[in-house]
Amino acid sequence: ACNLLNKCISGAYDSCHLQEQFRLVGMYRDGDVMIGGLFEVHLITVFPELSFTAKPEQPWCHTFDLDGFKAIQTMAFAVDEINRNPNLLPSVTLGYRIYDNCVKLGVAFRAAMALISGTEMSYSNLNCSGSPPVLGIVGDPGSTHSIAISSVLGLFRMPMVSYFATCSCLSDRRRYPFFFRTIPSDAFQVRAMMQILKRFDWTWVGLIVSNDDYGLHAAQSFQQDISGFGGCVAFFEILPKDNDLKEIRRIMDVIQHSVSRVIVVISTEAYILPLMDEVLRLNLTRQWIASEAWSMSPLFLTSRLLPVLRGTLGIAIRRGEIDGLKEFLLSLRPDNDPGNGLVRKFWEDMFKCRFAPDVAQTETEGRLCTGHEDLTTADMEYGDVSELRPAYNVYKAVYALAHTLHNLLNCVPGKGPFSGHSCASLHNIQPWQLLHYLQTVNFTTGFGDQVSFDKNGDALAIYDIVSWTGMPDGTMKARTVGDVDESKPAGHVLSLQDDKITWNFGNNKPSRSVCSEPCSPGTRKATKKGLPVCCFDCLPCADGEITNTTDSIECFKCPEEFWSNPQKIQCVPKEVEFLSYEEALGISLTAASLLGACACAGVLAVFAHHRHTPVVRANNSELSFLILMSLKLCFLCALLFIGQPRLWTCQLRHAVFGISFVLCVSSILVKTMVVVAVFKASRPEGQGAMKWFGAPQQRGTVLILTALQVAICTIWLTTASPVPFKNTQSSKIVFECAVGSMAGFATLLGYIGLLAAVSFLLAFLARNLPDTFNEAKFITFSMLIFCAVWIAFIPAYVSSPGKYADAVEIFAILASSFGLLISIFAPKCYIILLHPERNTKKALMARGSS
Repeated sequence: ACNLLNKCISGAYDSCHLQEQFRLVGMYRDGDVMIGGLFEVHLITVFPELSFTAKPEQPWCHTFDLDGFKAIQTMAFAVDEINRNPNLLPSVTLGYRIYDNCVKLGVAFRAAMALISGTEMSYSNLNCSGSPPVLGIVGDPGSTHSIAISSVLGLFRMPMVSYFATCSCLSDRRRYPFFFRTIPSDAFQVRAMMQILKRFDWTWVGLIVSNDDYGLHAAQSFQQDISGFGGCVAFFEILPKDNDLKEIRRIMDVIQHSVSRVIVVISTEAYILPLMDEVLRLNLTRQWIASEAWSMSPLFLTSRLLPVLRGTLGIAIRRGEIDGLKEFLLSLRPDNDPGNGLVRKFWEDMFKCRFAPDVAQTETEGRLCTGHEDLTTADMEYGDVSELRPAYNVYKAVYALAHTLHNLLNCVPGKGPFSGHSCASLHNIQPWQLLHYLQTVNFTTGFGDQVSFDKNGDALAIYDIVSWTGMPDGTMKARTVGDVDESKPAGHVLSLQDDKITWNFGNNKPSRSVCSEPCSPGTRKATKKGLPVCCFDCLPCADGEITNTTDSIECFKCPEEFWSNPQKIQCVPKEVEFLSYEEALGISLTAASLLGACACAGVLAVFAHHRHTPVVRANNSELSFLILMSLKLCFLCALLFIGQPRLWTCQLRHAVFGISFVLCVSSILVKTMVVVAVFKASRPEGQGAMKWFGAPQQRGTVLILTALQVAICTIWLTTASPVPFKNTQSSKIVFECAVGSMAGFATLLGYIGLLAAVSFLLAFLARNLPDTFNEAKFITFSMLIFCAVWIAFIPAYVSSPGKYADAVEIFAILASSFGLLISIFAPKCYIILLHPERNTKKALMARGSS
């Protein structure tokens, strides 16, 4: 602080000198350890005009606030009580230096700088070592002031314990690591308001806030939280800073034209006064909900405002009791110490006198203050300690700092929290050393309230709920009717005594207001374009979403394995879907699969019975039997795609399908190659062709080509095996087989396609060769069908949902298998069974010659 506000000229001087002293009014008491205080005592500050040609005069304050002064006296009483307590700081005298901030940031900032840098005109220690003038500050009460001051105090690592700054922004530990408070954050206050609104089913409310950090941050939290229980903001207005009457009347016009009867006002007193004057002028009756900044203000608890403000519900600071405070207040006496000028200001204001004779002649008709006037005969409000709220928070803040210092000074050497487990020294305590102990402080006041701070420096969230009630003498009083305590279990946070609440609507609470019919269950509220934010259309919830309540503004998504019922009010278990043997589609495909397998078996039986005939023996009957056996496997593998997927069926279905088709297509490929080889052997230049492609070579070729597919399947199954999978993304739970590796599946299909393409190409080229029984034409046609089916399969498979993807794959298997069976073997069976006379070598030779 020395370096910030003092002037030090290195080499020329060996001391620091203050450049200027601020004109500050305050109170002072010397002690071994000092703490500071910032309070609101004067409500109006006058700043002199700036001419920029002369040194500006310092601001001066007027309009004495009795509650602010009582808060200062509460701090003085707490320090005096601590010094008399043998169990708290027993060997240390606690002192204080307190300043009035005059409700202006400029004055508050000057006062804060004076606290951390001191008021001595010179300072001889250029290293600025030793303890600073104060170790901590109680205050400031304003949120805007606290934001600015704590930002600077953070540079000096000095703790600040506010008793009235409630802005939720001050809970940001990154920006305000040395800020604490004994009053709950506005975030808690807004939640307390939500409890009241929810209790009385007030879902459509107006919101008015002050144009400062206190009001604007609270408004942000309010608008976020109100939708949590189905409420909304009918209108949102910000009170003008300069009390502009035109703007005030515009806000009044909004209030009058709104059908909302409940209005929440989060503001300090100064902003609300002009608004309430207009409310009284128009005799406007509404249900007001007051924030803690004005819920107990005597400025509004008057007989003048009784007709329009009776029945107001307010969030109030927790009331406390302090034994001995009243006697302390009434024992106060002024002295001539300039450091205690605030007491003289109070005395002059209380008894309407002046200590200076010349001033008394002009301002109080010559009435001089003696300092012996009797406070017990003065304003009764000063001695009233029945409603200690902000003052009680001051009391807790002072004790928090005292307990912090006590714990710091009782540190055991070698077990301390500082470097090397060291402890602080009484003669060199630094403000930053208090932070560890202040964060962990925990004590109970004489009234029974526990005081501690959470990780953000916030106090326990406890509020009183007050109701403004008219008294028999025509005055108005704020009476406690319940509390909001967030330390209680859920469901018991709000406690209200409804029978004690006063209403301003014919002794009845205002009814719930809406501008639309309630939305029925299964629909949600959606804002109507161009209308206030609380006018809604009722839109149906999307599939898979529900509401169980009326007038819901949000549809809730059902759990993963549940779906909404037709009315969209209940989540029911999703229907399980897979290609089953019991459904029509599954039965049809099973029948087709078995029919194909039986057909293969029948053809195989016919060929086995006529295995010595020329038609069967043509072009290697062994390959024909192999094709029939593999086709039978192709038909039967389709059955693996039907039924609920299991691990073994998922692994076998594609492996069996891939190997069976490769065995079939590779046999057809070899059969086509035999046709070409036979033709070449019939020519003089190719007479030795068949000896290089005899039966052993044919079997070997089929075995090698099939072995490659077996290798592909083995690698696929061992690296990324297909597994059963429950697809819950739709309205049904679809049991599927996840392929595991799409690359493996694509390789399997691609290999089959390659063999089929080669077979088709060779068969097409050999279709007109003059053989005795040329099968190339039939193979060409069969491969054409095969390729067409599987080319069409790919887009159909990708676009088919759920079980229909399996059905498409089964259909492709069956269609291609039937195509091969019919194209290749139907002509032979036709000759064998219907025209046996043509099943002779002579007939076949004659057919070939023709």
